[in-house]
Amino acid sequence: MDPNSVKSTLSNLAFGNVMAAAARDYQKELLAQGKAQASSSVNQEVDLDELMDDPELEKLHADRIAALKKEAEKRQELKMQGHGEYREITEADFLGEVTGSDKVICHFYHREFYRCKIMDKHLKALASRHFTTKFIKLDAENAPFFVTKLGIKTLPCIILFRKGVATDRLVGFQDLGGKDDFSTRTLEIFLLKKGIIDENKREEEDDDYLEGKQRTVRSSVNPDSDSD
Repeated sequence: MDPNSVKSTLSNLAFGNVMAAAARDYQKELLAQGKAQASSSVNQEVDLDELMDDPELEKLHADRIAALKKEAEKRQELKMQGHGEYREITEADFLGEVTGSDKVICHFYHREFYRCKIMDKHLKALASRHFTTKFIKLDAENAPFFVTKLGIKTLPCIILFRKGVATDRLVGFQDLGGKDDFSTRTLEIFLLKKGIIDENKREEEDDDYLEGKQRTVRSSVNPDSDSD
């Protein structure tokens, strides 16, 4: 027999044994990986089942649902009391409005005063942001009794009420920088400091809310003129 042929045959046999062994090892590794994945999947299913049956999580979920329901009911109750919007009332409605809610902001205004119109714009923006406080306005000319009773001399004048009692006021723009171009946020901060509104998370804010814009509409010579 040719020595070279014998050598080649032995070499081929050895290579074949190596490949066979490698194939067996690879097959074992695939089986091991499959078992590990199956075990992991079973563990995940068990963990999920345990979480779904966790009494503490069920209680947290139930508490959250109850809190949301209570919040929705409270919001609906406040809406029925006139919260969430900036409304005009009459002198006949005044007592019922300011005593009907815990926190009320009432703007005494004059229809022809430019600064009253500026205040209207900012209060309207805040009314929808601060639902727990009622925002209303009253024409001072049509409410002589309460104008006198509250000692209102200058417009615009904002009276802050807590449980029907006048606790503070904002006369003109003297606490807002004294200029017409104050921002809604400036007024909001003033009201926050007075405790008549609560801080809310704001999602989007326009430039006028944050900075204010210069008005070009002609105002009266004395915007804070006496209403009497």
